[in-house]
Amino acid sequence: MSNYLSNLRCFLYSGIIVVGVWSYSFVANASESVVLKYRFLRETVSVPELSTFAQTGELSSSLRAYLDMAGKQPEELRTTLTQPIAVNGIMLSRILNTPVGDVMLDQASEVIHTPTNRANRQSLRSALVLSALNDNQITLIEVLENYPTADVHVEGDRLTDILRQITRLSQGLPQIGI
Repeated sequence: MSNYLSNLRCFLYSGIIVVGVWSYSFVANASESVVLKYRFLRETVSVPELSTFAQTGELSSSLRAYLDMAGKQPEELRTTLTQPIAVNGIMLSRILNTPVGDVMLDQASEVIHTPTNRANRQSLRSALVLSALNDNQITLIEVLENYPTADVHVEGDRLTDILRQITRLSQGLPQIGI
């Protein structure tokens, strides 16, 4: 009986998390543009422009010129944006709402953050969980699309760092189906 109540409580908590994040996604504004920074260079790219590049490989002339100036290969950025990371959305939400999750989010927020550097943790948590709940995987382009501020700032030189960090986190989570 005790095991049954424990499982029921776990199921109810999971349901509350899913409903909360799902309902939040309807009121949250998705990001419209990404301020991509490499060293001292900075370029504002619309999220649809970056999404098109991620999906098709088509570069706008401004993004091509910016990547050339930054000395970055477009395919490297595209791979970083589209590499899927398998993660259970419910488990990710649970982990990111712990003190350890807060530390991870704070570290990741040094790479992907709000324009004002306020509420970075909450914004990134929301974007990660929303990205994972749909299909139990995360891509960085999904995170940028789901980021809840109009603009999101990205430290381009450190994008691969964040990808490795999210991958390590996902490998430590159980991949149970809910």
